[in-house]
Amino acid sequence: MLVGLVGSNITRSLSPALHEDAFAAAGIVGHYHLMDVSRLKGRQLDDLLAAVRTAGFAAINVTHPFKEAILPLLDEVSAGARQIGAVNTVVIDADGRTVGHNTDRSGFRRAFEETLGAAAAQGRQVLLLGAGGAGRAVAFALMDLGVERLLIHDKEQGRATALCADLIMRFGASRCAFAESPGLVAKAVAGIVNATPVGMTGYPGSPIAEDLVRSGHWVADIIYTPLETQLIAHARGRGCRTMTGGSMCVHQAADAFRLFTGLSPDISRMRSVFDRACAARDTAVRNPGP
Repeated sequence: MLVGLVGSNITRSLSPALHEDAFAAAGIVGHYHLMDVSRLKGRQLDDLLAAVRTAGFAAINVTHPFKEAILPLLDEVSAGARQIGAVNTVVIDADGRTVGHNTDRSGFRRAFEETLGAAAAQGRQVLLLGAGGAGRAVAFALMDLGVERLLIHDKEQGRATALCADLIMRFGASRCAFAESPGLVAKAVAGIVNATPVGMTGYPGSPIAEDLVRSGHWVADIIYTPLETQLIAHARGRGCRTMTGGSMCVHQAADAFRLFTGLSPDISRMRSVFDRACAARDTAVRNPGP
């Protein structure tokens, strides 16, 4: 089985390690191929989708910056992915027909329940940074977790207001609002979620002014490259409860594997593979070869 990932700046993705081990555990000969547009200069998303169809891929994952852009290129989009307005998993049948799904929503929700506990969000106000493809999935996951009010900030105001409008239509006007500035709302929220690429390798920095993070906050980041972003490191230093992107990575990968194969992977095994692969990757980054 040939599957892969399409995105930008993904050379340190741990998805190949997770999926290839899960294939082996299931007795499947499988390969997970990275298609990094930051290195494949000039390649467009529609070109890559056509190429994976021609090459006989069974499925692909899709990450930044293509989670929204891929929707109109697909033959079908699941109801859940259409509601979110973003796709991160595409299944391709023997005839080349493509169906888009979203496992970020379920992956974030399960990771949050496991790491911080649903009570950390239920009935609380939460600040979400980022309203792109990943941010949209996280927003719906936070609604699933029962947030009282979700405040959404994005440097592109139109994206944030569009997401707010979608959430209000489904969940009601009291559950969501646009946050023009994180500084105006940070004191009022129980937690902060980063769903922007800021903090990821290649996108240095923090998505929020560090003095806005207080000890009473919980802080979640969906980035796992690196596992400890500048935001997470600062939040831990302030005594905050934190959630890295590692657990979300494992849970969304498990859900994607089910879509790829119809089989449920061993979550504990997948988590162990993630931990080992992450440690090896970070050691290599700290100690590059000659």
